[in-house]
Amino acid sequence: MSTPADGAAYWLRWEVFVCGALIAVPTALAAALLPRLRRSAAPLRATDLWVPCWSRLHPGWLLGYRAFALAAAAALLARNIASHSFTVFFFYTQWTFLLVTIYFALATAISAHGCWVYSKKSSRKADESHGFLNVDVENRELSGERKRDEIDKTKSYYEEIANEKRTAFWGRCMQIIYQASAGATMLTDVTFWGLLVPFFYRDRFGLSMVTDGMHSLNFIFLLIDTLLNNMPFPWYRIAFFVFWSFSYVTFQWVLHASSALSWWPYPFLDLSSSGAPLWYLAMAIAHVPCFSLYWLVVKGKRAYFPRLFPHAYVRTSN
Repeated sequence: MSTPADGAAYWLRWEVFVCGALIAVPTALAAALLPRLRRSAAPLRATDLWVPCWSRLHPGWLLGYRAFALAAAAALLARNIASHSFTVFFFYTQWTFLLVTIYFALATAISAHGCWVYSKKSSRKADESHGFLNVDVENRELSGERKRDEIDKTKSYYEEIANEKRTAFWGRCMQIIYQASAGATMLTDVTFWGLLVPFFYRDRFGLSMVTDGMHSLNFIFLLIDTLLNNMPFPWYRIAFFVFWSFSYVTFQWVLHASSALSWWPYPFLDLSSSGAPLWYLAMAIAHVPCFSLYWLVVKGKRAYFPRLFPHAYVRTSN
């Protein structure tokens, strides 16, 4: 078989051009459709970033969980780097885990800011303070002047946070990273446990508590956050998941084209086989069901939790 070290002959194979098209075309389509789809999406409310979806749960609990997840993820990543140096970032798994870690770092900072804003309302009782953030849950119990006053307070509260440009910018970044992480995590775990372990594990990978744990904890960390947070999950942000994977494959191709790396971290990325286009096509298609699986988790939460917990779960219009 040819290798990247063989020079131009390797990169002039027809498989390279087909595989290149299979990663470039979906990325171009995602970039073209993203602006159009984004216009039809509901605006992101600042409070959705740090207010839990449970009416009686103080935002501090979500902050505490995110801080714990950040510490655990950073510790696992640091331990892996200490054991194998920065060559661990040759693998998509480490890219994904780093993205998850960045998400929790940003989410922790925004939750901390939100809790600080929330603490300024400490003159009210905790349940009333949380309740006016979720008027849809209690507006049926309000009447007359109290209802109008409560709605005015909610409106002014949202405007107070939404008008902070820095928070709005980082809030959008947080949501983008959240959704890209969700798709990448599903792709990483499904590929590892469904493909690499059964077919390539003995030849290319060894047992490692840290490595194997990363292929489970990344999903668990995000899933718990999903069950607690109130963030929308618009479908069109699959585009950022596609961009993320495109960046990784481009990174690998550049490394091999420059002879900085002579082996492929994942056997199915090797371009020397005539079956390489089929592998690239399969991985490109896999992005849709992987993102869809997580989207269905969020959809299921919003569809069934209000029925199972009618007095505890906060209904949202997003």
